[in-house]
Amino acid sequence: MTDTAKLRVALLFGGQSAEHEISILSARNVLAALDRERFEPLLIGIDKQGRWLLQDAARLLASARDPRRVHIEDGAPVGKDLILSGGTAGPIDVIFPVLHGTMGEDGTIQGLLELTGIPYVGAGVLGSAVGMDKDVSKRLLRDAGIAVADFVTLRRERFAADPAGSLAPLRALGSPVFTKPANAGSSIGVRKVTDRAQIDDALRHAFQFDDKVLIEAAVTAREIELAVLGGHPPSVSLAGEIVVRHPDGFYSYDAKYIDESGARLELPARLTPDELVRAQAIAVRAFEVLECDGMARVDLFLRPDGVLLVNEINTIPGFTAISMYPKLWELSGVPPTELVTRLINLALERGRRRAALRRSTLR
Repeated sequence: MTDTAKLRVALLFGGQSAEHEISILSARNVLAALDRERFEPLLIGIDKQGRWLLQDAARLLASARDPRRVHIEDGAPVGKDLILSGGTAGPIDVIFPVLHGTMGEDGTIQGLLELTGIPYVGAGVLGSAVGMDKDVSKRLLRDAGIAVADFVTLRRERFAADPAGSLAPLRALGSPVFTKPANAGSSIGVRKVTDRAQIDDALRHAFQFDDKVLIEAAVTAREIELAVLGGHPPSVSLAGEIVVRHPDGFYSYDAKYIDESGARLELPARLTPDELVRAQAIAVRAFEVLECDGMARVDLFLRPDGVLLVNEINTIPGFTAISMYPKLWELSGVPPTELVTRLINLALERGRRRAALRRSTLR
């Protein structure tokens, strides 16, 4: 702990994924919500070249809220060896990764943080990797008896070797379908395909972001989201609903972050008591099945017949000004500063439990 008796919290943000800019927007809001009476922030931005650079808090707080206008500032380099040794410019008590997408939300940074021995916020290596991979997460959910939309997984090598043959299983999905990189978020690389003549182009677009792509049957349903907070047992928020108004016809990147009128958030979602209870139970169950910890946003489809399907889970959900995770908790009586504090406390509790585990069979 630092001399001031405040816990030093290192925020990691930016990163080398296609969600780099959204990560910066999220970090800005986490910083704004940080209780400065209890915590001292240390800001580490990772630029698109992979450099770790110290960032200025005042400049981050004053940055734009438009993803097209934000970037990692030049700053003093931070050596990863200093992170591994437990500190840089002073000791670090807890790390808060606000890294969305690959090389941040997929278990890679979590593996590095495990080696530091420093507590960190959010899911561990396994939960992060599973949650990021839409193919693996859907298969685990399905095997656990949790409904998901019908989908087909396609790898780059097979598509390149036999485009026509590899697309044969798609006939069972009907039309339209969605093509999605298996490991990406913020709707990056996603396209809605209404004409099979578009499928090759849509797949090639998705393969720019990942070597594995999902082709998923479109579901006529309402888009319901819930926030889960780790603990024993986990807590779950009230539900919200995404109402899309964008010409893309789905909750695309532009609908989320560029077009201010691209989508409307209904808080709370207009659900019956039974629908809410079932949605909350499924969200917690998905959180547990996918080995999550700390936090996650669970996105559901509610069909007209009342059936709930899990669309996906986000283990480092957005904290931007329009992000559902903090909004859902605020709706549920947990304001942003309390939410960030609870997330940090959960990380510290897990750190203490892990530190108490035996690492040797020798006495």
